[in-house]
Amino acid sequence: MRTVVVYTDYKSPYAYLAKDLAYALEQDFSVRLDWRPYILDIPSYLGSARVDDAGTVLEEARNAHQWRRVRYSYMDCRRQAARRGLTIRGTQKIWDSTLAAAGMLFAQQAGDAVFRRYHDTVFERFWKRNLDIESVDALAGVLAESGAPAGFAAAADGLRAQVGAIARSAEADGVFGVPTFVVDGGIYWGREHLDDIREILASQPGSVP
Repeated sequence: MRTVVVYTDYKSPYAYLAKDLAYALEQDFSVRLDWRPYILDIPSYLGSARVDDAGTVLEEARNAHQWRRVRYSYMDCRRQAARRGLTIRGTQKIWDSTLAAAGMLFAQQAGDAVFRRYHDTVFERFWKRNLDIESVDALAGVLAESGAPAGFAAAADGLRAQVGAIARSAEADGVFGVPTFVVDGGIYWGREHLDDIREILASQPGSVP
């Protein structure tokens, strides 16, 4: 069975929109998805800001061009999310998603079903502003709901280090953003390339389940 590597980050709305579309690859082809975390350094290219519930800017380190890009990105993502019944609310700060990614690795150790429940729940709740992805307790709660064993808090530091190692390895291979798909060594950034990936998978003998 072929493997499609998928790099993702819970604080990326584009990664959220790509999630279910990526799942469909496993349904439609004889492939396995290898989900890996890649933590975006958003301030390095879009600046940073913090806003309150009303959208009033409390702190900012972002120029006018960056603000236009950010506002357009959220508008575009909300437009796409609405077509699929998903909710995407703009974040109020730049979150550190490393701990949530560590939770993803912990969930994967408990099996595919646990991982899928954790993955879906973290994305959905975070983008509804109902989950603090920087909280060990909050993420441990999601893991417990998803059927994972206890012990995340004790394992978190080691798993965070693994997240960093995965990111460094990904960057050495040319990965720079999410969602990124790796198929047969080829790198495809963005969900708009899923049609290309489907063509590649369909062209291989025995690729359809």
